[in-house]
Amino acid sequence: MKTRKRAVAFEKSGYYFIGLFLLAMAGFWPSYFAKFFDGTADFTFYFHFHVFFAVLWIFMLIAQPILIFQKKFELHKKIGKLSYILVPLLFISIILLAHSTLRGPQENLGLELWVPAKDLLIFSFGYGIAIKYRHTMTIHARGMIVAGIVLIEPALVRLILYTFFPNEGFALSGYIITLVILYGLLFALIVAERKQKTGRWVFPFALALYVFVHSILVFQIRIPPWQAFAEWFAALPLT
Repeated sequence: MKTRKRAVAFEKSGYYFIGLFLLAMAGFWPSYFAKFFDGTADFTFYFHFHVFFAVLWIFMLIAQPILIFQKKFELHKKIGKLSYILVPLLFISIILLAHSTLRGPQENLGLELWVPAKDLLIFSFGYGIAIKYRHTMTIHARGMIVAGIVLIEPALVRLILYTFFPNEGFALSGYIITLVILYGLLFALIVAERKQKTGRWVFPFALALYVFVHSILVFQIRIPPWQAFAEWFAALPLT
């Protein structure tokens, strides 16, 4: 008797992205949201600009699979087309925020800029897959999930650092814990998808990209061309 190959129920992923929204709120609460209540919010326009579009993106991640689950395909397509406007604006917000916060010594600019750049790289992979295969729902959904997973790291690492390492600033051990959780999630998706014939390459490819980008940060690998680009970027009159 053959066992039925069960695929991940991607159409229900919107409910999991509600958890992502709550994680983002918890992770950024001490450093951003709470400051509006204690009167210490002194953020530049670029912070608010980025938060606005990041929240809109999370709301889209929540709504789209729920609409598929409810068979509201036309509304799903209409909202999906809005991503052609939202995603470029989200990219611009990340670029402007990164430029406005580059304040470290010049020799560290490459690694400092790599933090947002790696997120843009993974996001571009996930969103690019989703758009290229927008007519193949199973692959499209995997791409959108990768584009959503990108948002987990910045929120989760802040939550872990504030909770378990409140007096240490940036603790490498807290970052490693974040990576273990993130990689555990990707491994779980790979295992769950191991018997599928369509699109199971998406999550392994995403994992390989994550290993690449994180290796540069964890091992402080300096790439001269990237360092030169970071110095050029920091000197631009953008913010």
